[in-house]
Amino acid sequence: SKLTNLGHLEMTWRSRVRFHPLLVRILHKSRLRYYGKPEKALDMPYQAYFEVADGSGMTSMVLWSSLCPEWYNSMKVGTVLLLEQYAIKDSYPFKTQPTPGDSQMKRFATIEISLNDRNPPTKISIIPEEMVKPEWGLPEVKYRFITRSELDDLPHNYSCDVIGLVTFVGRAERARKREHCEDFWLYRWAHAIDGTSDHPFILELFATSQPDVFERIHPMTYLVCTQMRVVRDLTENPSSTIYLTTSNESQIFITGWHKGQPYTKDTKVKNFIQWMKSQSEADQIKKTVIGGYYPFPRPPDNFSDY
Repeated sequence: SKLTNLGHLEMTWRSRVRFHPLLVRILHKSRLRYYGKPEKALDMPYQAYFEVADGSGMTSMVLWSSLCPEWYNSMKVGTVLLLEQYAIKDSYPFKTQPTPGDSQMKRFATIEISLNDRNPPTKISIIPEEMVKPEWGLPEVKYRFITRSELDDLPHNYSCDVIGLVTFVGRAERARKREHCEDFWLYRWAHAIDGTSDHPFILELFATSQPDVFERIHPMTYLVCTQMRVVRDLTENPSSTIYLTTSNESQIFITGWHKGQPYTKDTKVKNFIQWMKSQSEADQIKKTVIGGYYPFPRPPDNFSDY
Protein backbone atom coordinates (compact mmCIF):
# COMPACT_ATOMS: atom_id res chain seq x y z
CA SER A 1 0.00 0.00 0.00
CA LYS A 2 1.02 3.63 -0.30
CA LEU A 3 3.18 4.59 2.68
CA THR A 4 3.91 7.99 4.19
CA ASN A 5 6.87 9.07 6.36
CA LEU A 6 7.31 11.11 9.52
CA GLY A 7 8.78 14.13 7.73
CA HIS A 8 5.79 14.37 5.40
CA LEU A 9 3.35 13.90 8.31
CA GLU A 10 4.90 16.74 10.31
CA MET A 11 4.38 19.15 7.40
CA THR A 12 0.87 18.09 6.35
CA TRP A 13 -0.95 16.59 9.37
CA ARG A 14 -3.11 19.63 10.21
CA SER A 15 -4.73 19.57 6.76
CA ARG A 16 -5.62 15.86 6.86
CA VAL A 17 -8.04 13.63 8.74
CA ARG A 18 -6.79 10.24 7.55
CA PHE A 19 -3.17 9.26 7.02
CA HIS A 20 -1.43 6.69 4.85
CA PRO A 21 0.13 3.67 6.64
CA LEU A 22 3.43 4.30 8.39
CA LEU A 23 6.43 1.98 8.74
CA VAL A 24 8.70 2.72 11.75
CA ARG A 25 11.29 1.12 14.01
CA ILE A 26 11.16 1.49 17.82
CA LEU A 27 14.36 3.11 19.14
CA HIS A 28 13.35 3.79 22.76
CA LYS A 29 10.65 2.56 25.10
CA SER A 30 9.41 4.17 28.32
CA ARG A 31 8.11 2.45 31.43
CA LEU A 32 4.36 1.84 31.57
CA ARG A 33 2.48 4.68 33.26
CA TYR A 34 -0.71 4.22 35.31
CA TYR A 35 -2.77 7.41 35.53
CA GLY A 36 -5.93 6.09 37.23
CA LYS A 37 -7.64 8.18 39.92
CA PRO A 38 -10.29 6.98 42.41
CA GLU A 39 -12.82 9.59 41.22
CA LYS A 40 -12.45 8.68 37.52
CA ALA A 41 -14.02 5.47 36.24
CA LEU A 42 -11.52 4.46 33.54
CA ASP A 43 -11.24 0.82 32.46
CA MET A 44 -7.57 0.82 31.44
CA PRO A 45 -5.80 4.02 32.56
CA TYR A 46 -2.42 3.10 31.07
CA GLN A 47 -0.03 4.95 28.79
CA ALA A 48 3.42 4.25 27.35
CA TYR A 49 5.74 6.40 25.24
CA PHE A 50 7.98 5.10 22.48
CA GLU A 51 10.46 6.92 20.26
CA VAL A 52 10.05 5.64 16.69
CA ALA A 53 11.94 6.47 13.50
CA ASP A 54 11.97 5.98 9.75
CA GLY A 55 14.37 7.23 7.08
CA SER A 56 13.20 10.86 7.55
CA GLY A 57 13.70 11.16 11.33
CA MET A 58 12.36 10.34 14.79
CA THR A 59 9.25 11.25 16.79
CA SER A 60 7.25 10.11 19.83
CA MET A 61 4.48 7.51 19.72
CA VAL A 62 1.96 7.04 22.53
CA LEU A 63 0.18 3.78 23.29
CA TRP A 64 -3.10 4.31 25.16
CA SER A 65 -5.54 2.41 27.36
CA SER A 66 -6.43 -1.21 26.50
CA LEU A 67 -3.74 -1.29 23.77
CA CYS A 68 -1.11 -1.22 26.56
CA PRO A 69 -1.79 -4.66 28.09
CA GLU A 70 -2.29 -6.03 24.58
CA TRP A 71 0.85 -4.64 22.92
CA TYR A 72 3.35 -3.22 25.43
CA ASN A 73 5.40 -6.40 25.98
CA SER A 74 5.50 -7.19 22.24
CA MET A 75 6.84 -3.73 21.33
CA LYS A 76 10.55 -4.03 22.03
CA VAL A 77 13.43 -1.73 21.15
CA GLY A 78 14.28 -2.64 17.54
CA THR A 79 10.75 -3.86 16.66
CA VAL A 80 9.43 -2.73 13.24
CA LEU A 81 5.76 -1.65 13.17
CA LEU A 82 3.26 -1.05 10.38
CA LEU A 83 0.70 1.45 11.70
CA GLU A 84 -2.71 2.15 10.15
CA GLN A 85 -5.59 4.37 11.31
CA TYR A 86 -3.43 6.22 13.85
CA ALA A 87 -3.94 9.81 14.98
CA ILE A 88 -1.43 12.71 14.98
CA LYS A 89 -1.47 15.26 17.80
CA ASP A 90 0.57 18.17 19.11
CA SER A 91 3.34 16.73 21.25
CA TYR A 92 3.10 16.84 25.04
CA PRO A 93 5.80 19.35 26.08
CA PHE A 94 6.63 18.00 29.56
CA LYS A 95 7.55 14.39 28.84
CA THR A 96 11.06 13.05 29.37
CA GLN A 97 13.37 12.89 26.36
CA PRO A 98 15.74 9.94 25.89
CA THR A 99 19.16 10.69 24.42
CA PRO A 100 19.32 9.21 20.91
CA GLY A 101 22.21 6.88 20.08
CA ASP A 102 22.51 8.64 16.72
CA SER A 103 23.07 12.34 17.43
CA GLN A 104 22.68 13.17 13.70
CA MET A 105 19.09 11.92 13.50
CA LYS A 106 16.46 14.60 12.85
CA ARG A 107 13.83 14.89 15.59
CA PHE A 108 10.22 15.92 14.88
CA ALA A 109 9.44 17.44 18.28
CA THR A 110 6.13 19.16 17.46
CA ILE A 111 4.03 16.03 16.78
CA GLU A 112 3.33 12.67 18.35
CA ILE A 113 1.62 9.56 16.99
CA SER A 114 -1.35 8.48 19.08
CA LEU A 115 -2.44 4.82 19.09
CA ASN A 116 -5.96 4.29 20.49
CA ASP A 117 -8.48 1.48 20.74
CA ARG A 118 -11.18 3.80 19.30
CA ASN A 119 -11.67 7.10 17.42
CA PRO A 120 -10.17 5.60 15.27
CA PRO A 121 -9.15 2.07 16.41
CA THR A 122 -5.50 1.77 15.39
CA LYS A 123 -4.37 -1.26 13.44
CA ILE A 124 -0.89 -2.39 14.54
CA SER A 125 1.19 -5.01 12.74
CA ILE A 126 4.62 -6.23 13.88
CA ILE A 127 6.94 -6.99 10.94
CA PRO A 128 9.34 -9.88 11.73
CA GLU A 129 12.97 -8.78 11.44
CA GLU A 130 13.73 -11.33 8.69
CA MET A 131 11.03 -9.69 6.51
CA VAL A 132 12.38 -6.14 6.90
CA LYS A 133 13.76 -4.92 3.56
CA PRO A 134 16.85 -2.66 3.30
CA GLU A 135 15.05 -0.44 0.75
CA TRP A 136 12.60 0.66 3.46
CA GLY A 137 15.45 2.77 4.82
CA LEU A 138 14.66 2.15 8.49
CA PRO A 139 17.46 3.22 10.86
CA GLU A 140 19.27 0.70 13.04
CA VAL A 141 19.14 0.99 16.83
CA LYS A 142 22.32 2.69 18.08
CA TYR A 143 23.68 2.77 21.61
CA ARG A 144 26.07 4.85 23.76
CA PHE A 145 27.93 2.12 25.66
CA ILE A 146 30.69 3.27 28.00
CA THR A 147 33.34 1.33 29.94
CA ARG A 148 33.99 1.79 33.66
CA SER A 149 37.34 3.45 32.88
CA GLU A 150 35.48 6.15 30.88
CA LEU A 151 32.89 6.88 33.57
CA ASP A 152 35.02 9.13 35.80
CA ASP A 153 35.41 11.69 32.99
CA LEU A 154 31.70 11.99 32.17
CA PRO A 155 29.59 14.97 33.30
CA HIS A 156 26.60 14.88 35.66
CA ASN A 157 23.37 13.71 33.95
CA TYR A 158 25.20 12.25 30.93
CA SER A 159 23.14 9.50 29.28
CA CYS A 160 24.83 6.15 28.56
CA ASP A 161 24.45 2.38 28.29
CA VAL A 162 26.54 -0.14 30.26
CA ILE A 163 27.31 -3.86 30.34
CA GLY A 164 29.02 -5.68 33.20
CA LEU A 165 29.22 -8.78 35.36
CA VAL A 166 27.13 -8.41 38.52
CA THR A 167 29.27 -8.77 41.68
CA PHE A 168 26.79 -7.35 44.20
CA VAL A 169 23.03 -6.91 44.30
CA GLY A 170 21.24 -5.39 47.27
CA ARG A 171 17.79 -6.07 48.60
CA ALA A 172 14.83 -4.23 47.12
CA GLU A 173 14.19 -0.94 48.95
CA ARG A 174 11.40 1.60 48.80
CA ALA A 175 11.44 5.39 48.71
CA ARG A 176 8.39 7.64 48.84
CA LYS A 177 7.67 9.36 45.52
CA ARG A 178 6.65 12.49 47.42
CA GLU A 179 6.51 13.39 51.09
CA HIS A 180 3.30 12.27 52.89
CA CYS A 181 2.08 10.23 49.91
CA GLU A 182 1.31 6.52 49.73
CA ASP A 183 3.12 5.87 46.43
CA PHE A 184 6.60 4.37 46.51
CA TRP A 185 9.46 3.83 44.08
CA LEU A 186 11.01 0.36 44.30
CA TYR A 187 14.77 0.17 43.69
CA ARG A 188 17.89 -1.82 44.43
CA TRP A 189 21.63 -1.19 44.26
CA ALA A 190 23.96 -3.33 42.17
CA HIS A 191 27.67 -3.43 41.32
CA ALA A 192 28.93 -4.60 37.94
CA ILE A 193 32.50 -4.94 36.64
CA ASP A 194 33.75 -4.88 33.05
CA GLY A 195 37.52 -5.40 33.44
CA THR A 196 38.53 -1.85 32.44
CA SER A 197 38.88 -0.48 36.00
CA ASP A 198 39.50 -1.61 39.60
CA HIS A 199 36.18 0.01 40.53
CA PRO A 200 32.73 -1.36 39.64
CA PHE A 201 29.80 0.48 38.12
CA ILE A 202 27.54 1.45 41.03
CA LEU A 203 23.99 1.16 39.70
CA GLU A 204 20.78 2.45 41.26
CA LEU A 205 18.17 0.32 39.51
CA PHE A 206 14.56 1.42 39.86
CA ALA A 207 11.89 -1.12 39.01
CA THR A 208 10.99 -0.54 35.38
CA SER A 209 8.11 -2.27 33.60
CA GLN A 210 10.20 -5.47 33.61
CA PRO A 211 9.43 -7.11 36.97
CA ASP A 212 10.60 -10.53 35.71
CA VAL A 213 14.10 -9.09 35.09
CA PHE A 214 14.24 -6.76 38.13
CA GLU A 215 13.56 -9.61 40.55
CA ARG A 216 16.14 -11.95 39.00
CA ILE A 217 19.26 -9.78 39.02
CA HIS A 218 21.86 -11.86 40.87
CA PRO A 219 25.65 -12.15 41.08
CA MET A 220 27.46 -13.60 38.05
CA THR A 221 24.78 -12.56 35.57
CA TYR A 222 25.68 -10.40 32.53
CA LEU A 223 23.77 -7.17 33.11
CA VAL A 224 22.94 -4.62 30.38
CA CYS A 225 21.33 -1.31 31.39
CA THR A 226 20.37 1.24 28.72
CA GLN A 227 19.59 4.97 29.00
CA MET A 228 21.27 5.30 32.40
CA ARG A 229 22.10 8.76 33.81
CA VAL A 230 25.39 9.73 35.48
CA VAL A 231 24.92 11.11 39.01
CA ARG A 232 27.73 13.07 40.66
CA ASP A 233 27.65 14.65 44.10
CA LEU A 234 29.28 17.89 43.01
CA THR A 235 29.65 19.18 46.59
CA GLU A 236 31.78 16.29 47.87
CA ASN A 237 34.68 14.52 46.21
CA PRO A 238 33.10 13.94 42.74
CA SER A 239 35.00 10.75 41.92
CA SER A 240 34.03 8.90 45.11
CA THR A 241 30.26 9.39 44.77
CA ILE A 242 29.72 8.82 41.05
CA TYR A 243 26.99 6.31 40.18
CA LEU A 244 24.42 5.58 37.49
CA THR A 245 20.65 5.68 37.91
CA THR A 246 17.81 4.53 35.67
CA SER A 247 15.73 6.98 33.62
CA ASN A 248 12.14 6.73 32.36
CA GLU A 249 13.41 5.01 29.17
CA SER A 250 15.87 2.58 30.81
CA GLN A 251 15.73 -1.08 29.85
CA ILE A 252 17.44 -3.81 31.90
CA PHE A 253 18.55 -7.19 30.56
CA ILE A 254 20.22 -10.15 32.28
CA THR A 255 21.55 -13.53 31.16
CA GLY A 256 18.72 -15.33 29.40
CA TRP A 257 17.23 -12.13 27.96
CA HIS A 258 20.11 -11.05 25.67
CA LYS A 259 19.40 -13.19 22.62
CA GLY A 260 18.21 -11.16 19.63
CA GLN A 261 18.66 -7.76 21.31
CA PRO A 262 20.12 -5.07 19.00
CA TYR A 263 23.00 -4.25 21.39
CA THR A 264 24.60 -7.68 20.84
CA LYS A 265 26.21 -6.20 17.69
CA ASP A 266 27.86 -3.33 19.61
CA THR A 267 31.68 -3.33 19.72
CA LYS A 268 31.94 -2.64 23.48
CA VAL A 269 29.51 -5.46 24.22
CA LYS A 270 31.63 -7.84 22.12
CA ASN A 271 34.78 -6.63 23.93
CA PHE A 272 33.17 -7.36 27.30
CA ILE A 273 32.21 -10.89 26.19
CA GLN A 274 35.82 -11.50 25.08
CA TRP A 275 37.11 -10.29 28.47
CA MET A 276 34.66 -12.59 30.30
CA LYS A 277 35.95 -15.59 28.34
CA SER A 278 39.42 -14.92 29.81
CA GLN A 279 38.15 -14.87 33.43
CA SER A 280 37.94 -17.71 35.93
CA GLU A 281 34.35 -18.11 37.07
CA ALA A 282 35.46 -19.63 40.40
CA ASP A 283 37.64 -16.57 41.17
CA GLN A 284 34.82 -14.13 40.36
CA ILE A 285 32.26 -16.03 42.46
CA LYS A 286 34.47 -15.57 45.56
CA LYS A 287 34.16 -11.78 45.19
CA THR A 288 30.36 -11.64 44.89
CA VAL A 289 27.87 -10.51 47.54
CA ILE A 290 24.07 -10.54 47.69
CA GLY A 291 21.51 -8.77 49.90
CA GLY A 292 21.94 -6.55 52.95
CA TYR A 293 21.59 -2.81 53.50
CA TYR A 294 23.76 -0.64 51.24
CA PRO A 295 24.01 2.99 52.41
CA PHE A 296 25.03 5.00 49.37
CA PRO A 297 26.13 7.71 48.85
CA ARG A 298 27.89 7.14 52.17
CA PRO A 299 27.17 9.60 55.02
CA PRO A 300 30.03 11.88 56.19
CA ASP A 301 32.65 10.46 58.58
CA ASN A 302 31.60 12.49 61.61
CA PHE A 303 28.26 13.55 63.00
CA SER A 304 28.82 17.34 62.88
CA ASP A 305 29.41 17.17 59.10
CA TYR A 306 26.27 15.07 58.74
